[in-house]
Amino acid sequence: MKKNLLYAAFPALITLLCLIPSLGMLLGPQGDAVGGNQAIAAAPSLRNAEGTWNTSFLSQIQDYAGDHFFLRQDMITAWSALNAKALGSSITEDAVLGRDGWLYFGDTLPDYAGLEPMSQREIFSAAHNLSLISEYCESHGARFLFTMAPNKNSLYPEHMPALTASSAPSNAERLAQALKQPGMDVNYLDLFALFRGQEETLYFQTDSHWNSKGAALAADAVNQALGRDSSYFSGPFSTELNHKGDLYDMLYPADGGLEADWVYGGGLRFEYDAPIRSAENLTIMTHGGGEGSLLMFRDSFGNLLYPYLADSFGAALFSRSMPYRLDLLDQREADFVAAELVERNIRHLIRHVPLMPAPHRGTEAPEGFGLYGSGVSFRVEPSGDLPGFALVTGPAFLDGQDPLAAQADSPVLVTASDGNYYDAFLLEGGGAGLYLPEGVQPLGIAYKSAD
Repeated sequence: MKKNLLYAAFPALITLLCLIPSLGMLLGPQGDAVGGNQAIAAAPSLRNAEGTWNTSFLSQIQDYAGDHFFLRQDMITAWSALNAKALGSSITEDAVLGRDGWLYFGDTLPDYAGLEPMSQREIFSAAHNLSLISEYCESHGARFLFTMAPNKNSLYPEHMPALTASSAPSNAERLAQALKQPGMDVNYLDLFALFRGQEETLYFQTDSHWNSKGAALAADAVNQALGRDSSYFSGPFSTELNHKGDLYDMLYPADGGLEADWVYGGGLRFEYDAPIRSAENLTIMTHGGGEGSLLMFRDSFGNLLYPYLADSFGAALFSRSMPYRLDLLDQREADFVAAELVERNIRHLIRHVPLMPAPHRGTEAPEGFGLYGSGVSFRVEPSGDLPGFALVTGPAFLDGQDPLAAQADSPVLVTASDGNYYDAFLLEGGGAGLYLPEGVQPLGIAYKSAD
């Protein structure tokens, strides 16, 4: 009899344990974040914004339950700790376990190991696109600056796990070299050399980004590259145990473990033009105690960087938009335009067409350029973001032709119905894109042949 009760109780207990995550949801919301930079699914509605039935309700409720079940973050934290201590492994590819408690972002491993080098053509394309942006800014009276935030393992490889680093030049090094070539009139700030020249560690151990003092160093360098002075890096600074690393949060979302960060004590004189939810806002507008107007395109490395620059300028707009919205230049009457991009995202430069009119290069093809009309197909879409212009995309080469048919350092010009040649942004996969005035039709392409 007792044995039968035991046999019956055991599956009942297992069933109850399995039901706890679901039943616990009745207690209410289980937190605002899954961990790290992962956003949780919102509670779905039976009707959509138009008032019709939400046909995706069942899949959305499944996603919601997966993100909100009871004790989810505690279970993730426990499972991650068990894997790290017992097996020395991470439960997510996004967070790499390094030595001495260091964590690295998984997306930086290809750069570190040299597994996905950009082609010579792709490096040229990225540099060429930056030169078109720089030309546009300078023609509108704004000084342009481009800089790359180094991957953490590019500066501090000594804490990486047993993974062989590439000895070949990195994509970032090759792009920096390409920007020095004749014809590439781009003001480039080398943060790699700057950070490597510092004795102290200026990145977090459990986060993928620089710390607040590292951001101050970068801010001083940006100001100097734009012909301005600042001395944020000189401090004064104090330390506080106030930062939870994004990588640590991915692995241990229920753990309150904090890392020390520097706190700038010099006072930052700026105010927000409109309230923000967090430093992750797509757009942040400020007015500060300095002079001039700044338009800055930034990524997550700008979260700690922007307060220093907001203090440096009389007005500033910090944008996380991609593609870059160069149309904001005139709206903001910007005196300076800066673009900060983390090393691992260099390819973004050849994946998007910035919002700006394409520069025209006259009515005749430059010497050495061959003109191709037949066999070229374009897609023309009216632009809602750039009034009066249409986005033109298509192949940078003849249909079916290998991209290597063009010289690696050849721009691609689009000839149009108004008789002008326009310089196109070069996209990965042998594509090209540009904004032409509405009513102007693309007719063909011109580039330097490799033959």
